[in-house]
Amino acid sequence: MVPAAVTFHGAGTGPAPRLKHLRLIHHEHEIQEARQACRPTGQASHKALKPQRSAGRIPQPVPMPEADVSPAPVIAAAPPPAAAPQPVAVTVTASIDVGFGNTLFIRGQGAGLNWSSGVAMRCEADDRWSVTLPTHGPVVFKLLVNDLSWSLGENYEAAPGEAVLIVPRF
Repeated sequence: MVPAAVTFHGAGTGPAPRLKHLRLIHHEHEIQEARQACRPTGQASHKALKPQRSAGRIPQPVPMPEADVSPAPVIAAAPPPAAAPQPVAVTVTASIDVGFGNTLFIRGQGAGLNWSSGVAMRCEADDRWSVTLPTHGPVVFKLLVNDLSWSLGENYEAAPGEAVLIVPRF
């Protein structure tokens, strides 16, 4: 008994038939059938696939097209992207004594402020509170004691880069 062999069965013609399936062969007569099935059909031999040269004729090189030797265009470097404008600080200073244990807050619009919850101001002295807010535009604000009691009067306004000193009433 001949050892088992693996063959590929295909349906294509030519030197590299397309593979359809893989089959395990156990008998010698199956090996012979597989070899017959894998041979190319319609060709006398594999030698017919090689290109034939004319006797005594040497192939000539194919002329290459002329290369364009003009210098590469100069491309100007793109300017660096414009940096985002840096925020300008608005400093708000309030001159008021709100009593021991109390804190002054600021609420508003612009510079990261909102009207729902306040930002605590820094106590610099018994009667002086301040906050510095980075902004790109105007700031509208109002002061509160302990973020509960609103100051009286209209809203205050400050432009970018401005330092405002106010005396609020409660």
